[in-house]
Amino acid sequence: MRTIGVVTVSRSDYGIYMPILRRIQSDPELRLHLIVSGTHLASEFGSTVEGIERDGFTVGDRVEMLLSSDAPEAIAKSMGLGTLGFAQSYARCRPDVLLVLGDRFETHAAVTASLPFNIPVAHIHGGECTEGAIDDALRHSITKMSHLHFVSTELYARRVVQMGEEPWRVVVSGAPSLDNLASVRLLSREELEAKHSVPARDPFLLVTYHPVTREWERTETQMAELVEALEQVGMPAVFTYPSADTGSRAIIGMVREFVARHPRTKLVVSLGTPDYFSLMNVAAAMVGNSSSGIIEAASFKLPVVNIGTRQDGRLRGRNVIDVGYGRDEIRRAIEQAISKEFRECLRDLVNPYGDGRAAERIVSTLKTVELGDGLVRKRFHEM
Repeated sequence: MRTIGVVTVSRSDYGIYMPILRRIQSDPELRLHLIVSGTHLASEFGSTVEGIERDGFTVGDRVEMLLSSDAPEAIAKSMGLGTLGFAQSYARCRPDVLLVLGDRFETHAAVTASLPFNIPVAHIHGGECTEGAIDDALRHSITKMSHLHFVSTELYARRVVQMGEEPWRVVVSGAPSLDNLASVRLLSREELEAKHSVPARDPFLLVTYHPVTREWERTETQMAELVEALEQVGMPAVFTYPSADTGSRAIIGMVREFVARHPRTKLVVSLGTPDYFSLMNVAAAMVGNSSSGIIEAASFKLPVVNIGTRQDGRLRGRNVIDVGYGRDEIRRAIEQAISKEFRECLRDLVNPYGDGRAAERIVSTLKTVELGDGLVRKRFHEM
């Protein structure tokens, strides 16, 4: 039986992993070893490890690594603690293949620790760019430490090969999060109102804003512009928590203050994939700088106002309206996004991130790839 170690460090990557975890869990030839870390273990971010267990998954190991601070020094120290913790985890249980996702600093620590163990690493969502965040460098670094690459589009496959990775190692799987659309039951407006106090009758905005880590010194200024734009628009809004990056606490504080002044707004610490998708399905528009606005929103034909530079470099559908940080620009973009005319032009929109069969392709490769020196020993592919 082949053991697949999977590292999950946040509510967002867990939702993307879900179809893959289910498929591994149900395969008699595979054993799932789930390693949980990052914000999953932090009460401040909702202790979402409990939700993982409620979903029926056994947590194979827990790696505590986050310091209670979002300062640059604390993030760097957390990366060091994570490397130590994941090394201890692999010493206790060395998986045959380690599956990781994305570009988080917690994930980078997990992959760095795997190097001396010669564990083959399979990486999901490589080749993408987020030029406004340090995640960009982390993602490309993870690519160079990985041995299999499950990318979401042909463009990203070419980028991974351009980085010197051998073409046989690259699989265009599509984005795994889109697989959830076939299995997740979406909540009605009334159910969302009862569960999360979301306005059921009035159009509302779904707001997800994360720190722009290459511009973290300007986080409060940027967030103030967004808050003022929302003030001017005057629509009900549902805010979700930001990622645990430098500047996140400033964002949380400003959102809490805004919500306290506006009874038709709501801040939710952790939604889970079904509820988050349900909100995307009924929201008038999405506002912020989340990757979900770039990757998943197109499947709901949801208009997205993408603010600033965090997602610069990513492929996007025509449902995305890119704007800067100014309040007037954001307000005008929201007004455009919620207009009937803009919604109408998205009727035939096709999501560029895949067909909803990513988990099938990923797990099939994990099952059949030949393990050993040929997988771990990498050659630089010359263009």
